[in-house]
This record gives sequence, C-alpha cells and structure tokens, in this order.
Amino acid sequence: MPRKTSELKARIFSGIVMAGAALFCAWQGGILLFIFWLAAAIAILVEWWKLTGASVGWKFPGLVYAALALAAPVILRMDDELGFAALLWLFAVVWVSDVMAYVCGRLIGGPKLWPRISPNKTWAGFIGGTGFSVAAATGIASFFAAPALIPVAIVSLIAAVISQGGDLFESSLKRRFGVKDSSKLIPGHGGVMDRLDGFVLAGGFALILGLLRGGFEAAGRGVLMW
Repeated sequence: MPRKTSELKARIFSGIVMAGAALFCAWQGGILLFIFWLAAAIAILVEWWKLTGASVGWKFPGLVYAALALAAPVILRMDDELGFAALLWLFAVVWVSDVMAYVCGRLIGGPKLWPRISPNKTWAGFIGGTGFSVAAATGIASFFAAPALIPVAIVSLIAAVISQGGDLFESSLKRRFGVKDSSKLIPGHGGVMDRLDGFVLAGGFALILGLLRGGFEAAGRGVLMW
C-alpha cells in the first residue's frame, strides 16, 4: 500500500475515533467530560514543553494554552440547558473549518495564505473553510432554536477565523523551534497540539464570550442566544 494512502487511512480512522469520543463525552458531561479534556490538556502541556525545550519564557504560555483546552469545554458544558448545544456549535466551527479548508484548498488551489509559515494553506481553503464552518455552526444554533441567527453567524465567523488562526499559530511555533509535529501520539495527525490547535483558541473565544454574556452557569446560552 502506498505510504500516502496508508497515512490518509490512518488519519481518517483516528479522526473518526477522536470525534466520536469527543461527542460522547460532550453528551455525557460531568466527570467523563472533565477527565477527557484534562487528559488532552496534560498532553498539550507535555508537548508544548518538549517543543519549546529549555526556553523558560515559553513555559507559562504553555500553561495558559493547556488550561484553555480544559476550561472552555468544561465551563461551556456546565450550562445545563444549552451546554451540549454550545459544544456541538464549537465542534462544528472547528471541525468543518478544518476539513473544508483542506478540501477547498486541494480542489481550488490558488494563492497561498501565508507560505512562509504554512506553505500548503491557500486563500481558497481559508475562505471555503470559513464559509462552510459558519453555515454548519449557524445550522446547529438553528436546530436548538436560537432566536437570532445573524448574531450567531457573526460569532461563528469570528470563531472560524480564530480557529484557522490557531492552526497558523501552531505552525509558526513549530517552525520557530524546528519541528514538524508536536509529537507522534495520534496516527496520521501528529500530536494532540496538532489536532487541537484551532479548538484551543476558538474555544477560548467562545468561553470569554459565554462568560461575559451568561456567567459560569449559562456560558452556553451566552454564546448561542442573542
């Protein structure tokens, strides 16, 4: 079997398993959700510190980055009424943006988005991934009876751009420290940081917005209900 085909199959299989686990834990909530994202946060912190090596100045940012990976899904899910819906919305933003940016970039091609940092990303991928992401995330909000979809679409747009920015941020970080992947933990994907780079920053945005508008007990409502 050609190497690229084997890697693609591993990537697809790993992606399905991780998405399924994330969705199940989001649906269950509680301690299972906390353990799942705590494990992810610890893995991110370990990978960050290995990636940045002896650079002491990068240790604290790694703690903040890992803490966001844990805090965003856990606090959003604390909303008993719309916590699960808020996580589905966040997953739609990040996953659809990631997948459709790849698909649109491969099918359309064209000018590179930021070749010095990530030579494979294109403007077509960025625009296509963002557009599909906004449509999917707004659809999730509509399913859960969000009363005003235009504000949700705007929030989804901002979150999608931040998600793709998170991907570029990690690419620049890896380039700075001269590595290709944050680790080899996930077949076809690299490390946990590689898989969650967009989620961490988009989740941080959603968390701040939710807390400002709904507080700890209604952060999910703060994101979706306008």
